[in-house]
Amino acid sequence: MNIITPTEASVMQGIREKVSAGERLSLEDGVFLYKSDDLLSIGQMANEANLRKNGNKVYFIDTMTLYFTNVCEAHCAFCSFRKDEGDEGAYTLSPQEMIDYVDKHITPTVREFHIVGGHNPHVPFQYYVDSLSALKKQYPHVTLKTYTAAEIDFFSRISGLSYREVLQELQKAGLESLTGGGAEILSDQYRKKMRVEKADVSQYLDVHRTAHDLGIKTHTTMLYGAVETHEQRIQHMMSIRELQDETNGFLVFIPLSMQPHSPRAGIRRRNSAYEDLKTIAISRLMLDNFDHIKAYFINIGPQLTQVSLTMGASDVHGTLVRERISHAAGALTPEGLSREDLIWLIKGAGRVPVERDTFYNEIKVFE
Repeated sequence: MNIITPTEASVMQGIREKVSAGERLSLEDGVFLYKSDDLLSIGQMANEANLRKNGNKVYFIDTMTLYFTNVCEAHCAFCSFRKDEGDEGAYTLSPQEMIDYVDKHITPTVREFHIVGGHNPHVPFQYYVDSLSALKKQYPHVTLKTYTAAEIDFFSRISGLSYREVLQELQKAGLESLTGGGAEILSDQYRKKMRVEKADVSQYLDVHRTAHDLGIKTHTTMLYGAVETHEQRIQHMMSIRELQDETNGFLVFIPLSMQPHSPRAGIRRRNSAYEDLKTIAISRLMLDNFDHIKAYFINIGPQLTQVSLTMGASDVHGTLVRERISHAAGALTPEGLSREDLIWLIKGAGRVPVERDTFYNEIKVFE
């Protein structure tokens, strides 16, 4: 058992006073919290910060995940979803094939398509535009939250268009929000070590900055639990926080717990529950200009998601309907949850479930 020294206690008290006063935490504060083993104090502070922003409300959305292609030119070290053209299991769906798939699985209450996929260099940019157009024409009432910043950078490279021009073409096709993926850890050193063969730090941020300038609200993530340091995690949060100060265009921050390469991987190959809860809580404390921190049940499981609602999280994502990327990497969690399950999960934590749309407009409050 670690004994908290007077110096550590005074630092924690100083952070507690900052949080109570609504003051911004520093890099040093964030690193200290990661190194502290006082999870209950960290969680209590995060809960206080979240309650000030959201009260007892916890949000979810009826969403459907779609993947047009898993063919990808990048070979990122952590990815088990990608395939090369011609590999067993590689696919690229036509717009009609995707519509046929959606028709078989969609429910009347789905409000959002969450669309991501591989960086497939064997089809032109127009394929990605036409894919959105076809979906929007067939399902005009469903919001298209689609493509990551890394995909936008890829589209820019294969089309010769600027980020702004790519986004404008996709907007015409129906794009309404960007997903948060592709951030991983916003550190050039990390990205080199993990062979992140896609948008670099400045490109990721520039895509979101451009989207925000066009009036497109976006999501953002952090994939933690590989080789990064605590300092790199906090610096990642601060980079996102700085852009939010500039644009106020982010809707939510999503800490993503790294998954192993196989569902058979043992617990030593996975992040601990302790680390997952601490990361959610610290995210809430560092990102004072974000309204929401998401607990992603696909990566941390429904039970830990429920606990996280008292440690800073205000969103449990949504129904999903067959998530594939984390499960390709070895996630052991359900591929989706029903609306009833999500409502039960939130109420079980003593919170009020709120069905939302992509932009956090409230649809229904379940008192």
